[in-house]
Amino acid sequence: MTIAWARPAAENARPMLRPVLLTAGLLLAVAVRWVAVASDARDGVEIGLAFGIALLGVAFVGSQRVALTRTSSVAIGVAGGGVLVGLALLARATGPVIALRPALDFLPWALATILVATAEELVLRGVLLDALARVGGVTMAVVLTSVLFALIHVPLYGWHVVPLDLGVGLWLAGLRLVSGGVAAPAIAHTLADLATWWL
Repeated sequence: MTIAWARPAAENARPMLRPVLLTAGLLLAVAVRWVAVASDARDGVEIGLAFGIALLGVAFVGSQRVALTRTSSVAIGVAGGGVLVGLALLARATGPVIALRPALDFLPWALATILVATAEELVLRGVLLDALARVGGVTMAVVLTSVLFALIHVPLYGWHVVPLDLGVGLWLAGLRLVSGGVAAPAIAHTLADLATWWL
């Protein structure tokens, strides 16, 4: 399934405008989340929902044509998520694997997690990767969106996660290229993030 929106006229005149504006929208959403998290003004789930909605807005405004899903994308996404979860389990092999949390907290957290992971993929491996690929090629698009993916997680987890998130970003971009759409990386990202409830 493909969703198509009208192409902005300004993009034809200035090819870098779209990637720059998409990146600015992404960074603005990250900055607002960073301030909200630092101020402890809101619940983490509320911040996650607001961040996810802001990213969906960036994806919607910046999109022209986003390939959503093919049947094979679901299988690729589940397999890709399985690899990420498996690596996390392997990394935790020396310590406790299952973290116990209150069951009532799971549903709101899961909804926010699904929204944020999907929205990040729509922006990074969807509209931004496409826009950057048109301007500088697929390799540049994969590298830049993977770097951005790593950097947007710094406000929540710190600088020490940048190498890990860079690798995950490259993996998710690879899933996008193999599957031809954002469904596979969105599914993989969502499954990996949901697994953190227990890891």
